[in-house]
Amino acid sequence: MKILEDLCSHITAHDVPVREVRIGAHWTAVSTHYCGLASTMADPHPHVGPSVREAGRLTEKGASDLMRLALSEHLMEASIGMATINSLLEVEESDCSETNAADILAVRGVGKDVAIVGHFPFVPKLREIARNLWVIEKRPWPGDLEEHRSEDILPRCHVVGITSTSFINHTLESLLELCRSAFVMLIGATTPLTPLLFDYGIDAISGSKVVDEQQVLQYVSQGATFRELHRHGVKLLTMMK
Repeated sequence: MKILEDLCSHITAHDVPVREVRIGAHWTAVSTHYCGLASTMADPHPHVGPSVREAGRLTEKGASDLMRLALSEHLMEASIGMATINSLLEVEESDCSETNAADILAVRGVGKDVAIVGHFPFVPKLREIARNLWVIEKRPWPGDLEEHRSEDILPRCHVVGITSTSFINHTLESLLELCRSAFVMLIGATTPLTPLLFDYGIDAISGSKVVDEQQVLQYVSQGATFRELHRHGVKLLTMMK
């Protein structure tokens, strides 16, 4: 988890208070300096132990403590940690564009071998223009490949898009090791918008910036999907290496 350790060590979070923690069905939001988002992920067998070990007391902790929950083996705690990291980042919009991740992958993937780790709505569009397109999923849809196929598929690809939930389940580094010479893009609102990620062989990062905190907190708390969040207080941003 070197990437997460480096992220935590580069972010100044001492004495920063935690103003809000909202865990919705699909998204988790944490407010510190700013408001940050991450996908809500949960352990498959929560009855074995608590999903969040200090639930009810998280706003009593400092941002540095919550940020390091990104390293937790409990998925919901890791979701909180990633949202906290995103809440602490100073995102320079001048370094970003509002280019859609799907458009970048489409340009890069014309006539190429492409893999997408995670099932995204733009998959059918990419399938039309790529020479080959493979979708790798922990919970495969019809036509998707199971996650163990990553070892066979990713080293063959020219373009790879990786869901940023790989930060939460701690699979990102093993996936990057398989992308030997590919153009690699991280996709999703969990993605930290920081150029630090370019040091790890990532070429483009597509994430989100909360521009209306109160709307986002309201919608997260009421089970909004990302499509709803995007219309109510979230801007999509992409940063290129």
